[in-house]
Formats: sequence, C-alpha cells, structure tokens
Amino acid sequence: MMSHLTEGDAAASPHGAVPVIEACGLTKRYGDLSAVSNIDLSIQPGEIFGLIGPDGAGKTSTFHMFGGVMESSAGDLKVFGRAARQSRAKIGYLTQQFSLFLDMSIDENIRYVAGLRKVPKEEFQQRKEELLSQMGLVQFRNRLAGQLSGGMKQKLALCCALIARPELLLLDEPTTGVDPVSRRDFWDLLSEVSSNGVTIVVATPYLDEAERCHRIALMYQGSIYKLGSVQELKDSLHLHRLVLTGDKLLANEKNIAGALDSVGPPIADVQRFGHRIDVLVTEQESAKPIIKKIAAKHHVPDLRIENDDPSLENVFVNALTAKDNSVPIKHHIVKTTSRKLGGEAAIQAESVSKEFGAFRAVNNVSLQVKYGEIYGLLGANGAGKTTMIKMLCGLVQPSSGTLMLNGQNKAYTDAAVRDRIGYMSQKFTLYNDLTVKENLRFYCGVYGVEPKLRSERINWVLKVSDLEGQENLITGKLPGGWKQRLAFGACIMHDPEILFLDEPTSGVDPLARRLLWELISDLASQGTAVLVTTHFLEEAEHCQRLGFMASGQMVAQGSPEEIRSEQPGKLIEIKTSNNQKALVRLKAVLQNWQVAMFADRIHVVLDEPQASQPSLLSDLLQDIELLSSRSISFSLEDAFIGISQRATNRATAH
Repeated sequence: MMSHLTEGDAAASPHGAVPVIEACGLTKRYGDLSAVSNIDLSIQPGEIFGLIGPDGAGKTSTFHMFGGVMESSAGDLKVFGRAARQSRAKIGYLTQQFSLFLDMSIDENIRYVAGLRKVPKEEFQQRKEELLSQMGLVQFRNRLAGQLSGGMKQKLALCCALIARPELLLLDEPTTGVDPVSRRDFWDLLSEVSSNGVTIVVATPYLDEAERCHRIALMYQGSIYKLGSVQELKDSLHLHRLVLTGDKLLANEKNIAGALDSVGPPIADVQRFGHRIDVLVTEQESAKPIIKKIAAKHHVPDLRIENDDPSLENVFVNALTAKDNSVPIKHHIVKTTSRKLGGEAAIQAESVSKEFGAFRAVNNVSLQVKYGEIYGLLGANGAGKTTMIKMLCGLVQPSSGTLMLNGQNKAYTDAAVRDRIGYMSQKFTLYNDLTVKENLRFYCGVYGVEPKLRSERINWVLKVSDLEGQENLITGKLPGGWKQRLAFGACIMHDPEILFLDEPTSGVDPLARRLLWELISDLASQGTAVLVTTHFLEEAEHCQRLGFMASGQMVAQGSPEEIRSEQPGKLIEIKTSNNQKALVRLKAVLQNWQVAMFADRIHVVLDEPQASQPSLLSDLLQDIELLSSRSISFSLEDAFIGISQRATNRATAH
C-alpha cells in the first residue's frame, strides 16, 4: 500500500460507500466541562479531511476519541465499523508534539516504532527503505533526530506513523512552526499517501493548508459550526469581497477602515492589511459608491476596487461571530507615545555578513525598516533569518557590514537604545505558574518601567490585549491565543520604538491571529517600527514591505503586491480526470516545486518559455483528460516558494 508512487497509480475517490469514521452525537465531558458536544460527522475512505478551530475548540479531544485513546462520554463512534479502540491497529497518530527520541538516529526511531506496532521483521526493511526514499531521508538515516531541521523531524514523524501501514492517519497540527517550503513538501506527501487509499484527518491552524483538504469542519466550543468543501463554505457566506488599493490609501487606511466599519449594511466586515483593505459586502454594486465617497473624504483619489472571492479566514471569523456575539473581532485602539512617521530609518543593515568558522550564515544582507512600518523577514528554515535578527538585536555581532538602530551605529551596545526595543520570541517566555498580572509586574521590572507608572502600564496592556477581568488567572491555564496576546502585551510594556516579533502567531488560530495583527497594525500606525518573521504567508500580507532570504542572502524585497507581480511565468490551476497520475506526470518533467496538489485541483507554475506554449499541459498529460484550466494570480506562498527554490538552484549551480 505504501509503495513508491508511480504514474499508473489510480486516483482515490474522496467519497467511498462505507465511512471510515462515523460519529453521531459524539460528546466528551471532563467533569462539568463539555469539551466536545454532540458532533455528527462522516469521513470517507481516501479523503483528506481538515479540522479547523481555535484553541480549546475540542479538536485534540476529538482526535483522542477517533484514535481510541479515550472513550466518549456519550454518542456513538465507529471507526472502520467498530469501536475506535478495537481499530487502533489500523490507525496512525501523529500528535502535536512529535514523539521522537532526539538521541536516536532516524533509522533507530523508525525501528523502535515498528517494534511497538509489531511490524513483521520480514517486511520491516522493505517498508523502511520505501518510506525513507519517499520522504527524501535516505542520505540522513544515521543522523540523530535532535540534529534534524523542523521539516525533517516532521517527515521522520510521518515515517514512524506510516511504518505499520495504517489505513487511517490522524495528524494533530503536524506543520506548526515549519517553513512554507517544507509544509508544501509535506502536503505533497500526504496527497501521495491519500492516493494509496489512506484516509487522513488533519487539524491545522494554517488556512492555506485547509485549501488542500477535500472537506473541512470548523469547530468552536466543542461543536461543528460549518462543514463542507472549501468552495461550499465560501459560498455559504453569501458575501462578496472587495479589495481596496491605492497609492494614497496607506497613509489613511486606519481612518478609512474605521469609517467603513461604522457604516453597517451592505458592509459586513472590514480588515486592514499592509497594502490594502478588504471589505466584505452583501452586495457589491451598492457598496462601491459608499466606499468611494468615504475614500474621497479622506483624500484618496486613486482608490482601486477589485472584486474577489471571500477567503477561508472570512468564513472562519464570520461563522464564529454569527454564532457567538461575544467573540471579539475588534479591540481597543492602542494609545502610545506620539512619534513622527515618515522617512527616518529605525532599523538599518548595510552589507551585513556573519560567519561561524567556514560557514557563512548571512551573506551581504541589506535592509531598512522605517518608523511606522511593518517589515516582514521571510525565509525557509536555515535561510539565516534567526542569525540576522540576533545581530539586529545585538545578541550576535556581525563579521562585517554596518548595523544601525535608532539612527546610531552600534546602537545595540547602548543601554539607552536597547531600552527602546521590544522583543517577542517564538517560544512562549512568560511564567506559567504566575498570574497574568504577576507576569506583567515582573516585565515592568525587566523593562525598567518607573514604579509610579507601573499600575497605569499594566492596566493599559490588559486593555489593549483584551484581558481585562482575567488578570488573576494562572498564565499556564490560558488558551494559546490569550497567551500570545499576553506575551505581546509584555513585550510592549515599556512602549518601545522598535519591535522585533519572531513568529508571533505560530500555532494560533485564525481569530486570535487576526486580533493580534490588529494590535500590531495599530502600534505601527502610532510610529513603532516593527520587524516580524513568520511562516504563515497569508499574514505576511499585513506587512508594508517584505524581504525574502535564501541560503543566507536577501533574494527579494518589496511590497507584497510588488513581489507577487514580479513573479516570472504563469500560475495555472487545472483539474483532470486523474489528478494523482497527472501530478506524477507533471513532476517527471517540471521541477517538484512547480507542481502542487490542492484537494481536487493542481497548481502548476510555468516559467518562460514554458508559459508561452499554450498546448504544453495537454501535451504533458497525454491520455489524461484535462477537465479545466485557468490562469490564477500568484499568492505570496507561490511567490515565496518560487523565489526560494530558484535561489537555491542558483546557489547549487555555483
């Protein structure tokens, strides 16, 4: 079943006659807490099914019941037509925390799991070699798991989950914190696994990953609010998206967004991004004159309005707010010290390099971040982002080049300048056994907030972080989204002029992510310079400018729109009579990164001169029927992967 993919593999139908998982009234209670409430769900053989929801929605409890790890409190659950615990031999389960032994090699980890799952010795070697080849890990078989990158650990964990040839694969947020290139590789592997008849259920906070599922369910407070294919869920909104852009828009976007937000019907929702404003409307033509009038009032004569489909984030946020009016989608406006906006550089690097022995981690990188600007630093694992941030923060000195903070050379050694810097790391750094207020008091001391101002600053952080009334809760018991807002509040406790955010929303659900970015955008609009790293390309749209790093070098810089528009070639979306066979055929001719499966569609990047050959796809597919083909716009993820892979190819060639 887990044989290496060949062109002749049959395409798996996502809708079989007998469900792999069938739940009716499924409920799980922990004392008085109802974690899962009355779920009705049916998952078909060969289907990739996505479970999307905020922290505490009940996803992990649902997975535990599906995997036979725990019993339900009520309702009926059948897995392969039997009780889940009786079907565990057919189930592979990859938990949120990879259960790898870091001091054991890849080979040893797989062998250990195979022993636990009682894989026959005569079959083990062949299965292991097939999986290592499939995951691209053959040459690393003797490397310790603790020495692997995040993407490689993820692939090893998948090998361990697949070694017993499960018929059902449960993946609980398997790609959190993993870069987009590795995530796309991982999802290509899932598509291959699914084509071999394995049913996959995956929980993910990344909505671009949900686009790759055949169907998805939106969970909140233990219940399923929406269920269907991506297109069905978008259609169910009965709303349209208008994208507002314009050269004069950025200077006035906050005021315009606020004015639009107070209009009411036909305007249903307004969201700010780094270079645009998204407006959800009930009726496009009646909304456009209202929008143009508000833009004219705020001196935006060059406003451009484009029609677009709603996003999955729109579906998620609207589904939750429609069911629960207490769910916030806006927050208190951040009030900070008034600062001048404009052309002055807060962060500047000129031809910076860093060498560790013979290894050059950062190679001749230049960047600039102005006050009031959000700059996104993006790159695959190992691209040099972390080293670059450590140098900018003064934690590591560059081997060559010039760094400036707050207009001063070598300012990172100046205590007065460093006091004006805020830093939020990817790893949660607050104390779990302290209350919210105790953590904030501690950080007041760390950042040197004057004693007479501490009460005022704590109350301000509680307000802007939507944590008023929660100050006496133990931090370790907070949901993930609340923890992120608290960590963000702690790093701006001293009202910094320069803010470094290292993957601030990693693992956070879309609603919490939206709230946090509202806070970040408000800080920037008050004059704070923000440099942020992220693996979530949709949220990079909130940045005014982006820098893409690959192999230690800066390979692209510009606004999100500039980076997308500068991509060479075309992005084509196709549907065929046999997508898996088509995927294999295309990857045999094109580079792997140029082809990706998205549920029932395939995305193909055609570089020049490929893009100028109208019959190229038909010629490549030959006997496979091409059901539809259309040119679509590059997303930031498409751009990121294309830029990164081309840069890697150039580096390899030299």
